[in-house]
Amino acid sequence: MCGLCGFTGNSLNNESIIENMMEKIKHRGPDDSGKYLGEKITLGYRRLSIIDLEGGAQPIYNEDNTLVLVFNGEIYNYKILREELLALGHIFKSDTDSETILHGYEEYGEDILSKLRGMFAFVICDIKNDTLFAARDHFGIKPFYYALADGELIFASEIKSILEHPAYTKELNEVALENYLTFQYSVLEETFFKGVFKLMPAHFLKFENAVQTPVITRYWTPEFTPMKEASLESVINDIDKVLSDSIEAHKISDVEVASFLSGGVDSSYVAARFGERENLKTFSVGFEYDKYNEITHAKELAKELGIQNFEKNITNEEYWDILPVIQYHMDEPLADASAVPLYYVSQLASKHVKVALSGEGADELFGGYNIYKEPLDLKILTDLPKFIRLILGHLASLLPFEIKGKNFLIRGSKPVEQRFIGNALIFSKTEREAVLKNPAGKYNPTTLTAPFYDKIQHLDDITKMQYIDLHFWLIGDILLKADKMSMANSIELRVPFLDKEVFAMASTIPVNYKVNQTATKYAFRMAAKNILPEDSASRRKLGFPVPIRIWLKEEKYYNIVKEAFNSSNAKKFFKSDKLVDILNRHQQGKADYSRKIWTVYMFLVWYEIYFEKSA
Repeated sequence: MCGLCGFTGNSLNNESIIENMMEKIKHRGPDDSGKYLGEKITLGYRRLSIIDLEGGAQPIYNEDNTLVLVFNGEIYNYKILREELLALGHIFKSDTDSETILHGYEEYGEDILSKLRGMFAFVICDIKNDTLFAARDHFGIKPFYYALADGELIFASEIKSILEHPAYTKELNEVALENYLTFQYSVLEETFFKGVFKLMPAHFLKFENAVQTPVITRYWTPEFTPMKEASLESVINDIDKVLSDSIEAHKISDVEVASFLSGGVDSSYVAARFGERENLKTFSVGFEYDKYNEITHAKELAKELGIQNFEKNITNEEYWDILPVIQYHMDEPLADASAVPLYYVSQLASKHVKVALSGEGADELFGGYNIYKEPLDLKILTDLPKFIRLILGHLASLLPFEIKGKNFLIRGSKPVEQRFIGNALIFSKTEREAVLKNPAGKYNPTTLTAPFYDKIQHLDDITKMQYIDLHFWLIGDILLKADKMSMANSIELRVPFLDKEVFAMASTIPVNYKVNQTATKYAFRMAAKNILPEDSASRRKLGFPVPIRIWLKEEKYYNIVKEAFNSSNAKKFFKSDKLVDILNRHQQGKADYSRKIWTVYMFLVWYEIYFEKSA
């Protein structure tokens, strides 16, 4: 695990530039560093030592020093691939997964990507031809950013590293802000920094100095193919088999591996299937509010499983004081309030271990979000003729906001393609235009999701929602905060649910075994009941709940946010009076506007760091 960075082009101060870029991502790899200074390509690397502690330094070269690699991630099947490559005559200098990628690229070219099982972002430099090959893993577990400046390519694991390159001029992308207000995360390929882009999951990038334009190609596409019929028993057995195998694969390490434990079924399942339980360390965090504290559940489960559990209660002050640090490490604003507890649980774990397993991805693959029940709940409306639904939806839209049932009627009048853009819908297009000072009108949220819906018209509504979340919410929110919050504390976070083999199995589960009237993640919960107490297997999803709604009604925190909403920075982008009105209505209990308030406030915290202060 590490952080990588680099750029093409040559100048007299390449070494100092790469050193500055590496320093910005030192938290990703505090154990070691390395660099490659070529005539036309420069690479930098920071290492968190996990596998082959003595021999795993990077950059890594092939046998004749014509290829050089920097790599961030873990390849869980690297030993199998290594044996295959040894049999083909490749000579290894280490026992690392990173060297396996390099020799695999020598042997198979870009087809090596189809053979990799793991999480990764890497760059391979062809020294003789002055070309770069970069790739990102199938689900987007590891990040990769790039920019073009003066015809040269700049890239890194984190945007803050790219900002250190003197050829890049920092400028805010206000179109990203507009769409962030709807999705609560940066949803576009172009980031909040103009000209800085994300390499999307399951894509690779090729760059030649002679051409000076990156060529980007998708190498894998996740496809859901739910079976029409299957016995519940066989599905449960298949789930347990593939997850047990994945958890075992994700434990590969030359250092101790631990696990996060929220008290929910996902992390509980990982802990229960870990293996050597008596040596397993688990970590939990919560708040000083019963409704927002899962520590009790986690401790009870740890006791029953016979595993160690370390806990931390996050105080109100600790939560609010750390917000600038959170947004700094995110690179782009993220309004997911659970990023803070994820930061603190990573910090807690970092005092004991370097590697931890976590439960990200289970909901997208097995149908775990409560919103996935909506197609079942709305059936009474969606079964009506379309013209009746449209009339009901129009009449409901004329009702006051606070009227109970209004949203139900409006959403029931629309097909899933128009009502679901992913797990978060904060400001509608109309609402964001009402608070923005200069709205550009780009884009209608459904314009962004439409190309993905077009590919899955043959699927049921619940599976369509899973597919959209896999391409939007999972990438832009869940995995972003998992990587950035863990790496901020020099912790490698592994996610055994997001595995190629797990997806291959989960993608075939019949829809009624994913979501039904009684439960979400139905078949997975049934599998969990075989190894967990009934209470743990059936517990409703919470996912690091945070008492934002309560805090924003308290005078202290209300005033903090109100001051931000009236600030000069807020007035650059927003109609401050509209923001304050939303805040006041929330405090007065007229409606729950906490997520809208938090989305704007997190942007302002982030903007202060990256555009008003020296980070």
